[in-house]
Amino acid sequence: MEAASEAGIYARESTYLERFVQLGIASGRVLSVSFPEHAEADAANDHPLLDRIFEYLEGVTEVDFEDVQIALTVPTDQRAVLEAVRSIPYGEQVSVTALARMTPELDPEDDDDLILVRTALDENPTPLLIPDHRVRDGPSAAPPAVEQKLRSLEGL
Repeated sequence: MEAASEAGIYARESTYLERFVQLGIASGRVLSVSFPEHAEADAANDHPLLDRIFEYLEGVTEVDFEDVQIALTVPTDQRAVLEAVRSIPYGEQVSVTALARMTPELDPEDDDDLILVRTALDENPTPLLIPDHRVRDGPSAAPPAVEQKLRSLEGL
C-alpha cells in the first residue's frame, strides 16, 4: 500500500491515547509519527493511513503496518535495527538483546551494539508504524503514556 500520494501533515485526535496522532508524509512515504497534545494548525484529518491507525487503536482487528512505506532518515546502522523492529508481530515482544540478535551484523554480547539498539529505538521517527513498544526493556520514541497504552492494547 502506498502511504499517500499527497505530501502534508495529517492529524486526528484519539480518545484512547488522549492526544493526537500526527503523520508527516512526503513522496508517498511516512516521514514521522508523533503524538502531540495539539495538532499542527494546517494538519488535515482525512488520510487512509490515519483510518488504519484508528482501527488499530480501537482494537477492532490486528492491523499490520508492514506495507506502509517509511522514509527512514536515520544512520544506516540504526535503520537496520528499526527494520528488524518492523518484523516483531502484533502482540509479541522481544528484549533489547533479542533485537540485537535479530539485526544483521550486531552482536548481542557487545555493549556498543546494545547502545546502538537503544539509540535507534529512542530516535525512531515513526513509533507505532515501527512498533518500538514491542521491545520490553528498551526506550520508545513515543511518550511514556502512549507507549503504555500501545502495549496494553496488544496485551504486552
